[in-house]
Amino acid sequence: MKPAVAALIGIVLLGALAARAQQTDKPAASPPEADAGGPGLGEIMTLQQLRHIKLWFAGRARNWPLADYELGELNEGFEDVSKLLGGDIIEKNVGATMKDLQKIVDDKNAAGFAAAYDRLSAGCNSCHRTLDHAFIAIQRPTVLPYSDQNFAPQK
Repeated sequence: MKPAVAALIGIVLLGALAARAQQTDKPAASPPEADAGGPGLGEIMTLQQLRHIKLWFAGRARNWPLADYELGELNEGFEDVSKLLGGDIIEKNVGATMKDLQKIVDDKNAAGFAAAYDRLSAGCNSCHRTLDHAFIAIQRPTVLPYSDQNFAPQK
């Protein structure tokens, strides 16, 4: 039942985004012809949000291999979003921040992690505002939704 509801919400959102894009000069939120077999923007962004959460807890635990993995997954997701949206909206909003965050993770810079993570969240929110989706506001997670995953570095 839940996947069906999520799919329906994604379809409704994509339809609303397409209609809104036709009314404004802003970038289209969905491609003219989306791949019917692939995930939609809503599904991709749900995965992005989960990866964003996992990145926070990995960085806070100083589990740098996991943080690096989640950054890689976020990058792949942003590539998919860029293909759907077209243009350079993703690069403009989170491109430099993702590169900065990658350097912080590579350097195992615990002191700089939180500020870089917050800049990524701000970039996500900037993109949402550009697409008239300011109602989707990303912040630091407060609760770990993955009770079955140990975020401490493993030896």
